[in-house]
Amino acid sequence: MLIVQVCVGSSCHLKGSQEIVEKMQAAVEKYKLDGQVVLSGSFCIGKCSRGGVTIQVNDDVYTGVSPDGFDEFFKEHILDVVNS
Repeated sequence: MLIVQVCVGSSCHLKGSQEIVEKMQAAVEKYKLDGQVVLSGSFCIGKCSRGGVTIQVNDDVYTGVSPDGFDEFFKEHILDVVNS
């Protein structure tokens, strides 16, 4: 089970966290991962970056995730992990 927390704090909100959340929800549904991925929002994870949103997957923190880079992030850090 993967626990995915998307930062929705003010800094990440301004960098597109709402769009990231929507893309994450759609991808989890598309790949039928409802029973394998728990998605939640989180206020500041404490790893702000200038380039995008911070996402925590279990204990790993990823910074700089942009809506444009979401598909690559999802494949590498969610889909590939669940399918391994």
